[in-house]
Amino acid sequence: MSRVLIVGAGLTGSLCACLLRRKLPNKVNIVVWDKSRGAGGRMSTSRSPNDPSCTVDLGAQYISATPYYARIHSSFYEELLAQDILKPLVAPVEGMMLKEEEIVNYVTPHGVSSIIKHYLKESGAEVLYDRHVTHIHRKSTTWEVCCKGGMPERFDIVVLTMPVPQILQLQGDVESLIGENQRRMLEAVSYSSRYALGLFYKADTRIDVPWAAKYVSNNPCVRFIAIDDKKRNLASKTCGPSVVVHTSVPFGIQHLEEEKDAVQPIILEELEKLMPDLPQPDSIKCQKWRYSQVTRSVADCPGQMILHSQPLLVCGGDGFTHSNFDGCIESALKVFEVLKSSL
Repeated sequence: MSRVLIVGAGLTGSLCACLLRRKLPNKVNIVVWDKSRGAGGRMSTSRSPNDPSCTVDLGAQYISATPYYARIHSSFYEELLAQDILKPLVAPVEGMMLKEEEIVNYVTPHGVSSIIKHYLKESGAEVLYDRHVTHIHRKSTTWEVCCKGGMPERFDIVVLTMPVPQILQLQGDVESLIGENQRRMLEAVSYSSRYALGLFYKADTRIDVPWAAKYVSNNPCVRFIAIDDKKRNLASKTCGPSVVVHTSVPFGIQHLEEEKDAVQPIILEELEKLMPDLPQPDSIKCQKWRYSQVTRSVADCPGQMILHSQPLLVCGGDGFTHSNFDGCIESALKVFEVLKSSL
């Protein structure tokens, strides 16, 4: 029984764990570590500190399936639809640009992190949070993995699914294992950056706008606003509404190195210009996405990169494909093929 560590409880990592359990159930002991306090990565759902039933998606807002991916990833879509984890997006979104005809958009009634939680549950993995991996050392036929404030642990296989710059920051033997050409390819990966605000409201608060979400084109700060419960087509008398605000990428880059507490009032001021009648929220959460979406992925890469074969150390994630639901599925499938051939 091989002990496999997956670093990152986002979509690629959680699906990879699920595929291992379903297809190689008697060959692996699966452990998932994430440096955050919960699952999701950039598909995270936050709860109001005053009412856990009031939630907001601070990362991915909805999932767009092109005809091509709807066909080749049909089993994944069908499973999530059958479980009521995905539902068609029927609420009005102003300013949405349809890049391709016949694209189908989906929302997650229980928040976008429900996808990740589903795959983690299916995987039966031991999932541990607040595990920020810092060093990976080769110890004969195993890896010794160290995290901040924790004891080192040994694994037969390690899968890295965090953003590429975080892979390059790892210390220990990883630095010397990455070949010169591989390092050049990884260093060329780039990401957009942005801030997100989640505004939580008390029950019976009314937000009267004709849309569920809208793209903003004429503001230097705000790029996207969603009434999250309306976007998910939920109505509740016992739970208040929530609003998510995404900033533009230029604004995110401009304020990237500032503290969230300093940036939050700027976003709120711009939001008030766009929505002067918006009620005062009960609470607010500000999220800085340093690695929001991949703008340039690893060139000519098959969804994964093997850093070492024996013992296996492999990387995956949207940095090796493209930044959306199907890109992460593609990477998870490619990583799984590598794992299957080594087990």
